[in-house]
Amino acid sequence: MATIKDVALRAGVSVTTVSHVVNDTRHVSAKGRERVELAIRELGYVPNAMARSLKSNTTSTLGMLIPNSSNPYFAEIVRIVEDRCFGAGYTLVLCNTDDEPRRQSVYLQVLAERRIDGLIVVSTGGDDSLVTQLQGLRIPTVLVDREIADPNCDLVETAHMQGGLLAVRHLLSLGHRRIACIGGPVSVMPSEQRIEGWRMALAENGAVPNADALLWRGGFTSQGGYEAMHAILRTEQPPSAVFVCNDLMAIGALRAAHESGVRVPDELSIVGFDDIELSAYTSPPLTTVAQPKERIGALAVDMLLERVGGKRRDARKVVLQPELRVRASTARHASFKEAAAPVPSSSAPASGAAPSTENRKSRTP
Repeated sequence: MATIKDVALRAGVSVTTVSHVVNDTRHVSAKGRERVELAIRELGYVPNAMARSLKSNTTSTLGMLIPNSSNPYFAEIVRIVEDRCFGAGYTLVLCNTDDEPRRQSVYLQVLAERRIDGLIVVSTGGDDSLVTQLQGLRIPTVLVDREIADPNCDLVETAHMQGGLLAVRHLLSLGHRRIACIGGPVSVMPSEQRIEGWRMALAENGAVPNADALLWRGGFTSQGGYEAMHAILRTEQPPSAVFVCNDLMAIGALRAAHESGVRVPDELSIVGFDDIELSAYTSPPLTTVAQPKERIGALAVDMLLERVGGKRRDARKVVLQPELRVRASTARHASFKEAAAPVPSSSAPASGAAPSTENRKSRTP
C-alpha cells in the first residue's frame, strides 16, 4: 500500500505539502496541488482515517442503532438520516440490534471504539442497562421514537398516544363501537402509548366496558398481526373494527381477514400506524396514522450536529404531532349506514320500503 512518503516522492514535494493537500489545512499552489493529486491517483494512495481522526479529534462519522432493519418504518427513517448526514459531510455507520439487549450493548461498544462523533439510537425494548452505557460512553446522543430515562440525551418522537386517539376516534365517528386493538411488544413504550390512546378514545365514548378483553399482541411484525387477526376473527363476538399499532402488523391483519373471507372495509375496518410507503399499496389501501418521518430524521441529525459542534449543551426534547391518512380500509358500520339512510316517501312502492324501526334497533353496533 502506498504511503504519504511515496506520494511526496512521486510528486516531487515534501510530505508536509502532501498532508496539506489531503487535509486541506493550508494553501498549496495550483500546480503543486495538481502534482500531488495526480500522484495520489497513480499510486492509489488512501489516507489513514484513524491517524487523521486522532490528530483532529473528529472522524466525521455518526453511528445509528435501530431495532429491526426488516421493518420498513425504520428503513425509511434510516434513508432520511443517511441523506441528511451525507449532505452535512458525515458518514453514517448503521447497526441493527434485532431488539436484543446484548447485541445493542456490543454494537454500542464497537461504535465507541470507532470514535464516532455522535450517535442516533432507536432503543431496544426492555434494556435497563442502556442508560448506564450511554452515560459511560459520553458521546452526544439523540434518541428517536423511544424515550429512555437519560436526561443528557436529546429526543425526537411522535405523540404516540395522540395517534392512537386519532385512529380510534375516526373509527368511532364511522359508527363502530366494538373496536379491538393489536399492540406491539409489552416492553416497547410507543406501543403502550398507542394502546393507551385506544383505551382513552373508547372511554370517552363509553363504547366498551372492558376494553382490555379486546387487546391482542402482534410483536410489531406482519406474522404477529396475521396471527392476532386470525385469533380475533375466531372469537364468539368479533369486533367490527381493529386499530393495529403499526402498519407491518396491519398488513398481516389484512391478509388474515382475506383468508377468513371477511371483507375489508365492508365487514371489518382496519387502521394502522406509521404510514410506511407500502400502506398506500395494500388491498385495500390502508387507513393509517402518519408519523412525520421526514421531520423526525432531519431533526435527529440536525440536533446531533448541534451537540457535536458545541452549539448547544442542554438536552432538547421534540414531540411531533401525527396525522390521520384516511384510505379505503375503513368505512361506516353497517347499522350506522342504515340509521343514516333516508326513509323513502309514502308514494314509494312497497318493495322499496325501508326496514321497520324495530328491525333497525335490533342491529346493535
